[in-house]
Amino acid sequence: MRQRLTILATALVAAVLTLTGGCKSNEQTAQAPPPEQPAASAAAQPDTPPPAETKTEATPAAQSAKTAAAPAHNYTKELIAAAKAREKAPDTYKVKFDTTRGVFTVTVTRAWAPLGADRFYSLVKHHFYDNAAFFRVVPQFVVQFGISPTPSVSAAWKHTDIKDDPVTQTNKRGALVFATAGPNTRTTQVFINLKDNTRLDGMGFAPFGIVDGNGMNVVEMMYEGYGDSAGPDQDQLEKQGDPYLKKGWPKLDYIKSAALVP
Repeated sequence: MRQRLTILATALVAAVLTLTGGCKSNEQTAQAPPPEQPAASAAAQPDTPPPAETKTEATPAAQSAKTAAAPAHNYTKELIAAAKAREKAPDTYKVKFDTTRGVFTVTVTRAWAPLGADRFYSLVKHHFYDNAAFFRVVPQFVVQFGISPTPSVSAAWKHTDIKDDPVTQTNKRGALVFATAGPNTRTTQVFINLKDNTRLDGMGFAPFGIVDGNGMNVVEMMYEGYGDSAGPDQDQLEKQGDPYLKKGWPKLDYIKSAALVP
């Protein structure tokens, strides 16, 4: 260890009690634990109906132009409604993440952490993670995401805590785990372990999935320049949404879409 054992023990105990996680906030927000050695979207718009179909036969070029011009589906209403729902996930399922650094997939195994797997399934199914930032990247520790770019969606999901799952798997490199602000406070934030963080096992962090194949090559490319001390304030991110990030942390990477694999 780079510090004396007594100093490290004191720092770890303090970190567990305060659960600051390195991201500044005035309120209790979901965090992953701090590393072993701490390092020094626009508001939602109403759904817009698609343009009326014409009965004339379109050329391939015209069809392409029409597709390009069609507005993206707005999932805000569905996400807000889904916050009150409880869905059971399949025994196993895959999720494809299309990000600003490339594509990777994850496999979720419900038996590992049933409550976490169910919650993640519901979030992905209703496109919660689309356009969300990897807002906390701590080198050789974790990549964290799961705050909506839309404040109304964050507000709807803020108090949807689920109980903790028993830890049945280790926090190895590539494992997906819900962040927490304390016992039984998991909501929407998830982190991916960048290395074997087995010390988190005893702190109650229950992995529910794993990054597939060479997907960690993509995960490890997420912008890490802001570290753990100069990142965004989670409370302000929830309240202000993506414009807050774009203004203060423009180099962050994003999830373009996160979708269930058929």
